[in-house]
Amino acid sequence: MNTDFEKEFNALVLKTAELITGDTSPEMLEKIKVWAFFNHVHKSLPALTSHWNQTHPESKAEVRRIFEEIRDLNQALQANKPGSK
Repeated sequence: MNTDFEKEFNALVLKTAELITGDTSPEMLEKIKVWAFFNHVHKSLPALTSHWNQTHPESKAEVRRIFEEIRDLNQALQANKPGSK
C-alpha cells in the first residue's frame, strides 16, 4: 500500500480511538480496527457474522469483550465531558 495512505488512514484510526475512548495506545488502535470492521461486517453481512460466531465461540467472546470495553470507555468519556452532568 501507499505509505502516505497508510499514514493518513492510521491518523484516522487514531482520531477515532481518541474521540470514542480517549485512549490512543497501540493496543486500543487495534481494538478500534476490530470493532469498526466487525461492526461493519455485522451490519452488511449479518449471516456471515452469525456463522462466524457459531463456528468461533471463543473469538466471539473476545469480540464481545472488545465491544463492551469500547462502550464502557465511551460512556466514561461522555460522562466526564464538561456540561454532561
